[in-house]
Amino acid sequence: MKDPFKIYKAKGQKVPIILSIPHAGTKFPKELKNKFDKRMRQQVDDTDWYVDQLYQFVQNMGITIIKAKYSRWVIDLNRDPQSEALYNDGRIITGLTPTTDFFGNNIYRKEKFVPNTIEINRRLENYYWPYYKKIEELLKERKSEFGNVLLWDAHSIREFVPTIRKEKFPDLILGNNNHVTAHPKLTTSAIEGLKSGSYQVSINTPFKGGHITRYFGKPENNIHALQLEMNKILYMDNRELNFDEKRAIQMRDVLKNTLEGVIKTIYNL
Repeated sequence: MKDPFKIYKAKGQKVPIILSIPHAGTKFPKELKNKFDKRMRQQVDDTDWYVDQLYQFVQNMGITIIKAKYSRWVIDLNRDPQSEALYNDGRIITGLTPTTDFFGNNIYRKEKFVPNTIEINRRLENYYWPYYKKIEELLKERKSEFGNVLLWDAHSIREFVPTIRKEKFPDLILGNNNHVTAHPKLTTSAIEGLKSGSYQVSINTPFKGGHITRYFGKPENNIHALQLEMNKILYMDNRELNFDEKRAIQMRDVLKNTLEGVIKTIYNL
């Protein structure tokens, strides 16, 4: 079986950062493709559209990217493998193997279809754990070279998802699971960089980092993790459908400035 992820290797001198993009995949394995509603599958609304395109520049900074190939509807790489809730505040939470989108629409051809335990375990084995094992391998490699390493988990979301939050989301939301997944200096550096632009920046509200951040972030072991959630409208058009290069240039400037600051901070930990 082919790897369920794609690696974009760092160019030039490597730095102690690995960038994860778990929700920009749009493919469906051939054995599952026809189980999903065809209309829904043609426009997977919960996809973090074009995040890989937005962050493509980081390769030239010495950062390696890992991106999932498959849609989060196949299996959500940023959820607990036992599908335990990440939040308990009443918001809609799609599970490990979601059956609806964020708006509650059925994504399978058969209404109220729920993958059974055998199928969930198969997806964990084939698509979920290989992604985690590859991240672990990449982090171990950089840690052995630099002493400290940071996993930057990159996400985007619609500006407004009423099933999650009644108000619009802040522009940029940095998550470190309430200050436990990264050294405080890295969090401070990241916030300073994100605030160098004209964007509204929030920390841990309303997202504090999903399972990837919480699983890998072990500052006591010199492995740090931060999640950045951003509004799609910051680099896409007003309908949040198409990539907007003009907006993306402005967003990239802030991201580049942020990551440059974080790299300097890692070297001085």
